[in-house]
Amino acid sequence: MQISLSASSGATSSRARFGILAMLFVVTVLNYADRATVGVAGPVLSKELGISSVQMGFIFSAFSWSYVAGQLPGGWLLDRFGAKKVYAWSILLWSLFTMLQGAVHYFDAATAVIALFALRFMVGLAESPSFPANGRMVAAWFPVAERGTASAIFNSAQYFATVMFAPIMAWIVHALGWQDVFYFMGALGVVLSLVWLKTMHNSPLEHPGVSASERQHIESGGALLAGQDARTAKPAGPKLAYLKQLLTNRMLLGVYIAQYCVNTLTYFFLTWFPVYLVKERGMTVLNAGLVAAVPAICGFAGGVLGGVVSDWLLRRGHSVTLARKVPIVVGMLLSTSMIACNYVDLQWLVVAIMALAFFGKGLGALGWAVVSDTSPKEIAGLSGAMFNTFGNIAGITTPIVIGYIVQTTHSFNGALVFVGVHAVIAVVSYVLVVGEIKRVQLKA
Repeated sequence: MQISLSASSGATSSRARFGILAMLFVVTVLNYADRATVGVAGPVLSKELGISSVQMGFIFSAFSWSYVAGQLPGGWLLDRFGAKKVYAWSILLWSLFTMLQGAVHYFDAATAVIALFALRFMVGLAESPSFPANGRMVAAWFPVAERGTASAIFNSAQYFATVMFAPIMAWIVHALGWQDVFYFMGALGVVLSLVWLKTMHNSPLEHPGVSASERQHIESGGALLAGQDARTAKPAGPKLAYLKQLLTNRMLLGVYIAQYCVNTLTYFFLTWFPVYLVKERGMTVLNAGLVAAVPAICGFAGGVLGGVVSDWLLRRGHSVTLARKVPIVVGMLLSTSMIACNYVDLQWLVVAIMALAFFGKGLGALGWAVVSDTSPKEIAGLSGAMFNTFGNIAGITTPIVIGYIVQTTHSFNGALVFVGVHAVIAVVSYVLVVGEIKRVQLKA
């Protein structure tokens, strides 16, 4: 008993892992805020430059074309050079390309569309290592019993980004002009890239503030990099032959399909949701920015709660499979409520329904915890990149499909059905396809 109490007490003698998680949260907030800049500026930007709904759909999708293409190379870079260096360059580059988007107002309409698409493309390419790096660092820094909460916290940053920055960006558009949104957000990122380099470490083995007892707590709890001396070992590049094993694993394919569906909801909220509030519900850009924060707050609460509930189920002795699937299935079912917005007219009721849908989306966003539970140890970066590749194909299809739906029907009704159906498919995938959630063992 004396030994057990000592170990338990020692596990809390330093809390460096929580500082790492806090930094991941801050960076991911900026990551998603920069993705949403065009969405917030879109109603004014499109009117001023004469951009159609279909053209806006392609501009919204530009980020994801390169984000998807960059996943596997980004995963390889993470496995080869580590998250600290790769992520620092990622933050710096995506911030510079964000700033450059503010200059497109100097061009004529046709050139501005091309320039916006190209710059959004480059933002997506620069951001491509970010989420695989998040998953890799959580797997390295947190034991299994804390991983669901840790993953949920960094993933919930996407909602906090809207809570914090949508009102700020809407005010900037209203008071200063849409181009200043890009200058402001880009400048924040340049500063943050320097802070990242000063504060982050790839693993507990590299961090001078980690006590021996915290390190033991992390490693004995199943941290992915336990036992690897990161101070002396050089990460090996992954064998691309392993990709076939990832792509032929039924469990992983089910997870990939579900993540595509979950991200369909994500990209609706990131891109078309502010436009929906302005064009379909008659709000001003400033009001839309403020109102968009309400569902985002609910999404943030759902995101944190999903991780907490999942880890609570694990501590109660339930399997990883049950602990991860329950919040995902319940959350996605709640997300289908957005379709009800097609049948109501009151603005406050629309916001309430969207808040419930956003809460459900947050509750069910445990995909990165599943990645941490299933990734082969040899290719953690590449495995996360494969997961993110499938998921972010939704960032290509969703904005474009909704753009065509809106331009063809002059309504968002079909768009909400399109998004809601994807939540149902995510449930089916986890219930009928995924099966048992467990770590994949690669064959030589």
